[in-house]
Amino acid sequence: MTQTPGDAPILEDGEKILAEFRPDRGKYWRDHGVMAVILMALAGFVLWAIDSPYPAIGSLGAILAVGVRAAYLAGETLSLRWVLTDRRLILPGGQRAVMLGDIATVRPLLGDVQIITTGGDKHLLKHLANGADVVRRIAQARDKRAKRRAA
Repeated sequence: MTQTPGDAPILEDGEKILAEFRPDRGKYWRDHGVMAVILMALAGFVLWAIDSPYPAIGSLGAILAVGVRAAYLAGETLSLRWVLTDRRLILPGGQRAVMLGDIATVRPLLGDVQIITTGGDKHLLKHLANGADVVRRIAQARDKRAKRRAA
């Protein structure tokens, strides 16, 4: 069954939703603004270094490229949703999940949140308004689940 962004995730018997994480619109645009400025400077420097007479045009092109990309992907990216339950982290689309016991590392990564499983799989929760809080909540749920299993 395909899940649309507005659908509730399919839960197992007795499973409880603890939190839902969605990208923040303001953070999304700030992230792309920072990326545009960095690429603008890089493009201008490279064109200046090769003695091009048009470093400003390259810089403008970099900003426009990032802006068009951000506008094109905004609808899809901002509709993503990660659902944390008392057993797993359900990934966007609801078809895949990471069991809490399989999470080896949860950490902030350049303002986003990176999950690394015991098997080495990596997942990135992007453009979150408060990445530190998301890290804390996932780690708490993982640790609580581990205590329950050990008891």
